[in-house]
Amino acid sequence: MAVALLEESSLFELAVPCAVFGQPNGSDAPPWYDLALCGTAPGVQHAPGGLRLESEHGLDTLAAADLVIVPACLMNGYEPPAALLDALRAAHARGARVASLCSGAFVLAAAGLLDGREAATHWMYADELRRRHPRVRVNERALYVDDGDILTSAGTAAAIDLCLHIVRRDYGTAAAAEVGRRMVVAPHREGDQAQYSRPKTAATPPAKGLAPVLDWAIARLDLPLTIAELADRAEMSVRTFERHFAREVGTTPLKWLNQQRVARARELLETTDLLVDTIAERSGLGTGDGLRLHFRRILGTTPAAYRRTYRGAS
Repeated sequence: MAVALLEESSLFELAVPCAVFGQPNGSDAPPWYDLALCGTAPGVQHAPGGLRLESEHGLDTLAAADLVIVPACLMNGYEPPAALLDALRAAHARGARVASLCSGAFVLAAAGLLDGREAATHWMYADELRRRHPRVRVNERALYVDDGDILTSAGTAAAIDLCLHIVRRDYGTAAAAEVGRRMVVAPHREGDQAQYSRPKTAATPPAKGLAPVLDWAIARLDLPLTIAELADRAEMSVRTFERHFAREVGTTPLKWLNQQRVARARELLETTDLLVDTIAERSGLGTGDGLRLHFRRILGTTPAAYRRTYRGAS
């Protein structure tokens, strides 16, 4: 996999893929990513704070990679080199996955890779991305958008979310959780959760954070939780709770619960030999048929196929 070195790129978004993909989980980890940092201009490139970046890899390596990460670019005055845009197009045409972090979406858009697609970027840059590239369907609320071969994320912490999501796709939930633990970050946030963007109009005072309620629910996924129970735990009416939940989490309580239950089932499929019916009970999805239904709807596969894939990868 290749990470593009951009002139004056944010060091955080450059460091994130290095931390996630640059080292395996441990001595018993499966074969890991072969990471290459690729210069995008001749000679030494500059980074904030007077740092100088130099790499033995260039755009030929990037164009031949199976996974390409474009970190955040400088928003004022940065023009992606034509050679970089050509290399991104070539990698994508070969079948590579191409991902951007934060404002790196502007580079993918300049290469034409986001035309007609939904894409995420930092909420501060959403209107500018729409203005420069009107063919892109900008989603300023999402933490990240996975469109199969093209993936985009919002800013800063969402870059970690997207990189862990890629690990989860490639190696499974347990591997992503281990990387998250090593980095001391939450191992799993769904891409359609909301960014904490500044409201465009005057807003009501912020609600009491829902994190304690979410943690309480995650610890009880095997129980038949109801929205009324969650609202009562938050000391709100159901209607008020649903409104605050949508604003803070970016989805509905029911959808969020189903996502967490499927995530729990995925972890159990990867790490245990439990029967599908038992996993369904422990994850709160009822029966094996219920688990299969949710897997087909959310993941497009079956529990058995998922287990074969990720137990084989480990």
